[in-house]
Amino acid sequence: MTTTESSKLSSEKSLEAMKNFAETYAKRTGTYFCVDPSVTAVVIEGLAKHKDDLGAPLCPCRHYEDKEAEVKATFWNCPCIPMRERKECHCMLFLTPDNEFAGQEQDIPMSELEAVRATLA
Repeated sequence: MTTTESSKLSSEKSLEAMKNFAETYAKRTGTYFCVDPSVTAVVIEGLAKHKDDLGAPLCPCRHYEDKEAEVKATFWNCPCIPMRERKECHCMLFLTPDNEFAGQEQDIPMSELEAVRATLA
């Protein structure tokens, strides 16, 4: 992997940490991953990349004028306030069972994450 490619992707350590976090949080909250596993994989990769770059898993599905300021404010750090308070996940990572896009999975294989990473590299 070239330097340019590695700067686009999260570290393996952060990716594994965010995978474990997402699986644990989904089970703890009774939420499920999207029926399309590539959606879950892209969000987890984005969280891991923000963890590497910013020191916190800032929601990757929003636009920020100042990401560092948003991290300090903590509102959009995953799990964000809307998720914690109302089980509303803008990223579609944590979906309630009644959501039409909710799958039945609370785990994602590392191979799915690696497949998405390959398309991003």
